[in-house]
Amino acid sequence: MVEIVSARTDLRRQGARYTGLCPFHEERSPSFSVHAEEKLYHCFGCGVGGDLFDFVSETEGIDFPAAVELLAERYGVEVTREQEDPRAEARRKARNRMSELLERAAGFYSTFLKDAPEAGKARKYLASRGLGDEILSSFGIGYAPSAWDTLILRGQRAGFKVGELAATGLVQKGRSGGMYDRFRERITFPIRDARGRTVGFGARAMRPEQKPKYLNSAENELFHKSEILYGIDQARPSMAKAGRALVVEGYTDVLALHQAGLTETVGIMGTAITEQQIAQLSATVDTVILALDADAAGRKAMLRAQEVAAGRKLAIRVVAMPAGEDPAEIATAENGGERFRELVAGAVDLPDFQIGLILDSVDSTSPQDRDRGLGEAAPVLAAIAPGATREDLTRKVAERLGIDPTVVIARLGQAPAPESAPRPTGVPASVAGDGLSGGSAGTRAGVSVADDAPPPRALLTRRERLERSMLVMCIARPTEGRIYLSQLDEEHLSSPLIARTVAWLSEHLEDPMNGLDPEDRELHRLVGAMVVRADPDQIGEGSIRRNFKELELAALEDRITTAAAEGDSELRARLSRERSTLVEEVRRAEG
Repeated sequence: MVEIVSARTDLRRQGARYTGLCPFHEERSPSFSVHAEEKLYHCFGCGVGGDLFDFVSETEGIDFPAAVELLAERYGVEVTREQEDPRAEARRKARNRMSELLERAAGFYSTFLKDAPEAGKARKYLASRGLGDEILSSFGIGYAPSAWDTLILRGQRAGFKVGELAATGLVQKGRSGGMYDRFRERITFPIRDARGRTVGFGARAMRPEQKPKYLNSAENELFHKSEILYGIDQARPSMAKAGRALVVEGYTDVLALHQAGLTETVGIMGTAITEQQIAQLSATVDTVILALDADAAGRKAMLRAQEVAAGRKLAIRVVAMPAGEDPAEIATAENGGERFRELVAGAVDLPDFQIGLILDSVDSTSPQDRDRGLGEAAPVLAAIAPGATREDLTRKVAERLGIDPTVVIARLGQAPAPESAPRPTGVPASVAGDGLSGGSAGTRAGVSVADDAPPPRALLTRRERLERSMLVMCIARPTEGRIYLSQLDEEHLSSPLIARTVAWLSEHLEDPMNGLDPEDRELHRLVGAMVVRADPDQIGEGSIRRNFKELELAALEDRITTAAAEGDSELRARLSRERSTLVEEVRRAEG
């Protein structure tokens, strides 16, 4: 546990625990704690917590089964699968063979680029793009020789069949029926999944007459272009820490920006961003910053992003790319990294970008064209939550079109919001976690650009904080805690998760982590976070009793609210008298 967490943040030992700066949010004083023996972690600042598998899942951006497999591979533990279907087993073994073959090919291409005289022109080209050996090696960039059967022969010597080579997309059938290497005389870019496994290749031609300029692996069992983000394996940790992803188009754009220190960058390998790619990003970050080319295709892709992101709590911002320059050209120029950071700092929300495109297309000398511009701008403005952002953009539209702002405002009431409207700017882009504490410390740094504050994690209510504190105390002092656990009922508890937690602790208070179902990740994370916080030395005498009384008071206030809503004045009056008595009991307990 300590070894894996230490790869993300420096830890110092304090008794049975280790503390350090939280790898999930920016902070100056340590609030992150690791219980090495129990293999649990918790941050008192942002509320994240769980066990070893949760930590790997969060930092690597993968699910629980993938985290188990990743750790098993790293530490040489065999994962046994119970009752696996024979067809599923055969498919899994075939996929493993494909993965091994792709890794071998990636290694061969990378070595060939470094050592082969034939690859000299490729090395010269990459150097001319400002890409150094370190970044090329980190991403496994290689070169495919010009001979038509190099990979076929090497694969067969290694024990692979031609059919297996074809299944990976490394070789293909020619017009005469024979097989030949798909990638020849091209710079190769291994395309890896979030776990760093090679699933395919992109390859750039070295001669003008070679078509197409970029050639990808054919779609197969492992490679689905629409589901992949180039560089995701390298970028995921930085994305998780920054709370944002920088999205560009090409392979060299990703390499150049990583080299410049913008390691949260991924590529979409073209101009079309897909729902699957957005889903991957939204699982890790709150904000996506698009830095696509300033041509028509790039602008169209940026607008398309709002459609595929519809319904997700994801803020999308746009970098105004200079015409005729791509991210790689900017980042590799002198002081290019700093210049690109300035461009990112000036990124605007997608509605602002969309309004800018509309206004730039308007002929201000034509009343008819100004009306057209207003008609196109109105639905965009209508989709933005009322507030300063909408007001500023309304004023901008009015000024550029030379009309009174009241005309624009009147048009908003008539404009239907677009089906795939961008997320209202005023809506927070974060989601509630399983944290035990609320407060402004629970934020992700770097989520927004310019001077905006990062969107906060959803804060726990006072009722939720009371519940969690109560259960932490019960774990810390199980003898006393068992008494109060038995008195908790549905009225005291605000959610099914808390009710399940109470039921579990009632039977496992002495050793809460023992026997937890590993597939119930919600319960696993919450109980784990509570165990990390359970310190008997921090709980004064009478604390559990006082907390229980406060929970009873919160439950009673809920009943009073319900009685008032139902118009039951008699019940409301009786409950209010009970409340007065209970308030006095809480005061005495505090005393």
